[in-house]
Amino acid sequence: MKHVDGEAGTRERERALELLRRFGWNATSFQVLMPGFRYWFDPAGDAFVAYVDTGGAWVAAGAPITAPESLPRAVEGFQAAARQAGRRVCFFATEPRFTEWVPMESLSIGEQPVWEPSRWESVVRGSRSLREQLRRARSHGVVVRELPAQVLEEAEHPTRQALDRLRKRWLASRRMAPMGFLVQLRPDAFARERRAFAAEVKGELVGVLLVSPVYARDGWFLQDLVRDPESPNGTAEALVDAAMRAAAAEGRRYVTLGLAPLSGPVRPWLRLARACGKPLFDFEGLRAFKAKFRPDAWVPLHLAYPEPGGGFFAVYDALRAFARGSLVRFGVATLLRRPRLLVHGLAVLLLPWTALLALPATTRWFPSARVQWGWVLFDVGLAAGLFSLVRRWRDGLATALVCLTAADACLTFVQAATYNAVRARGPVDWLVITAAVLAPATASGLLVRARDFRLPAR
Repeated sequence: MKHVDGEAGTRERERALELLRRFGWNATSFQVLMPGFRYWFDPAGDAFVAYVDTGGAWVAAGAPITAPESLPRAVEGFQAAARQAGRRVCFFATEPRFTEWVPMESLSIGEQPVWEPSRWESVVRGSRSLREQLRRARSHGVVVRELPAQVLEEAEHPTRQALDRLRKRWLASRRMAPMGFLVQLRPDAFARERRAFAAEVKGELVGVLLVSPVYARDGWFLQDLVRDPESPNGTAEALVDAAMRAAAAEGRRYVTLGLAPLSGPVRPWLRLARACGKPLFDFEGLRAFKAKFRPDAWVPLHLAYPEPGGGFFAVYDALRAFARGSLVRFGVATLLRRPRLLVHGLAVLLLPWTALLALPATTRWFPSARVQWGWVLFDVGLAAGLFSLVRRWRDGLATALVCLTAADACLTFVQAATYNAVRARGPVDWLVITAAVLAPATASGLLVRARDFRLPAR
């Protein structure tokens, strides 16, 4: 996915920042300054759209940055530029104001909680569970302080280096591969425009909260909440509490914790996706975490698109934007972060393959019945080993299975080259031979990656 880099990209982001300071109203508006975005500027000079090009669509990050009355003109110009480039368009994470000004189809993708910071003290007084979490943090010595912008900008600063290490640990603990688009974690980007709060225990960094401005609403977006997996209970709550109190002290009028995806009144097929995706992302848990802070309201966010009935393509395009352009590559990277899930998938796929090998109709693929049943018994044993690894991960067993699948790949190649290739009669036969050779080689490579991903955690 291409984007503007270097000096030209810096100039465009500076130009975008000028307009953001005037018109940045959406909670996600400041995020468009992160690396990776392209910008379409309205010829009138009073509007722009930040987007990523997935190859099939321009996916905009929220609504155009402009005055409300200029939204229709900006949308029309952006769509015209996209059509000229042969791209679809959609607008991800738009708030209700957008569809009030622009007649466009939309799909609810979740809700975001919002607060009036001046009411925060009453929220804390009224929530026993929140007070208990804050007490736990204090009892474990958690202290929250605001970090100067210089700390985030200086790569050699000890606190910045501790933040980088914390970031790596946090990312390694996530179930999904790192995403792009609106969820980049870049503490150094435009640090002087942002705020940062650090949670420490005896001088050791255990959590960070990065805050982005929402200029046109005199508000804050509590954007990136990062905590060490071993941090004390209440660390996240202490960071949010510190930011809320700072916002109230400065007279801010608006605070949000951002989107809780697929929460609220979403369509049935998105509710199904929420349930099916639970092993990879705890949608309900994220909603519950944000709800514990007792927001004043939940505001729906939408995915807006111009074509009637184009909701499926809009969702597909948005997913590709978050996946940095390739859903397949993102899916494989995510599976490698969940070794047991990957191994379980390989074991399940091996079952029908083994059953096919045992059928009388497949005898012609083997030099003899003895070879055929040798392969069947080999795959039965391999499947048993994979399911055993799913129940309890053992690095020694994982290494043994890597060796077995590699041996499987080598022996399959030898049989294919010396026996099956000379007997192939058409494209179907060659397709079967290719699949038989590639499947164990691919499985071996995936098992190596899964095992290596597990080893550092020991």
